[in-house]
Formats: sequence, C-alpha cells, structure tokens
Amino acid sequence: MLYLLDTANADEIARLVDAYPVCGVTTNPAILGQEGAEPARQLRLIRQAIGPQRMLHAQVTGKDAETMVREALALRDAVGESFYVKIPAVPEGLRAMPALKKEGLKVTATAIFDTSQALLFARAGADFVAPYVSRLDNIGADGVDIVEEIMHDFKEYGVTTGVLAASFRTADQIRRLAKHGITAVTVTPAFLEALLWHPMTDDAMRRFDAAWAKLTGGRDWTQLL
Repeated sequence: MLYLLDTANADEIARLVDAYPVCGVTTNPAILGQEGAEPARQLRLIRQAIGPQRMLHAQVTGKDAETMVREALALRDAVGESFYVKIPAVPEGLRAMPALKKEGLKVTATAIFDTSQALLFARAGADFVAPYVSRLDNIGADGVDIVEEIMHDFKEYGVTTGVLAASFRTADQIRRLAKHGITAVTVTPAFLEALLWHPMTDDAMRRFDAAWAKLTGGRDWTQLL
C-alpha cells in the first residue's frame, strides 16, 4: 500500500517525507485554499519539498474538456513529470480523457462515489481513481464497502487502474481496506502520524528504557562497544 499526504502545507510535507515512507502528495482547490497562498507558488514549494520522483496530484479547475487539457499540460510543465492531473468524475472530465492520454498525462479521476464512475474512468485510461470514504459515510453509505466493491470489480474485469482512497475519519477504515489490497491511501499529516502511534508501543519503550538505564546507566551502544 502506498501512503500519500493529502495537504498543501509545504512545511509539514518537508518534515514528514524525511521520516515516513511517503510516496507523494495529493491536493485539490479546497486544500490549496486552506494555505491562503498563491496556488502556483505553493505547488512549486511542494515539488521542492518532495523532490522530483514522488507523485504530485493537482486538480484542474476548468469546466469543459478543452480547458481541462490545457490546464493539465500547463501543470505538468510547471511541476515535472512525476505529475498526476486530477480530473473530476463528471462528463466533461470523461470527455477530456482521450486527449489527456494522447498527451501522455497521468490521470487521477477524483470525487469518485460509486463503482460505475470508477469503471468508466478506469476504462478511459485513468491511472488512479480516488473514492472518498468518509464523505460516503456522511450520506448514509458505507464508504469502505463501496471502495471494496470498486476493488472487486477491477479485479473481476482485469482492470489495472489503481485505487487511491481519500477522506478518512478512522484508522480502522484504512485497516479494512488494507486487508483487501488497496493500492494507495492519502491522509492528512496528523492522520499519518496517528497511524504509527500505539499506547502499547509507548509502554514497551518505557520498560526498555528503564531496564537499560538500570543495566548501563543510560549509556548507548556506541559508548559500550
């Protein structure tokens, strides 16, 4: 499973990519708006923070297919080849797909809420589809179940498009999807750090530290060997 950061905060991104196995960053207009900075400059700062190899997903804002394609090409020119253009799961987004793939662009179909949308964009050539888990929960559906259905249908029909799940409220949602082989998840910085923490780990470390202090006075191995 790949882990991506769902944020546009370049400082937080730079801090976490040094410690966590982060494969990329996902953004959208709302996430960029949270930073209150000029969006083009912010994307360049993110690219600087993650380097040239990690994925950067950024979303077009145009409402028609032609504008979406022009924006996608401009974004790729600005942030490099490890770029995935996020195309919303709307009719004009689907109409843009042939031109995007002809230009060699990598595409993430975003705002996916059911299997029909996922299959249509996968068949059109999307590299990822991005279903929103907790937003589905908010309307009375089971977001994890729907993402699992998408994954099942992809396997059933031999679809190689990746599933990049977003919008999580609990770590259990990610654990449930991991059991079914989710391709990737994108989470906030705080959520990523929460995935690592466990109270029993902290308790074990306290016991280790106490035993080691009693045995060696707290000296580390470089002082003992």
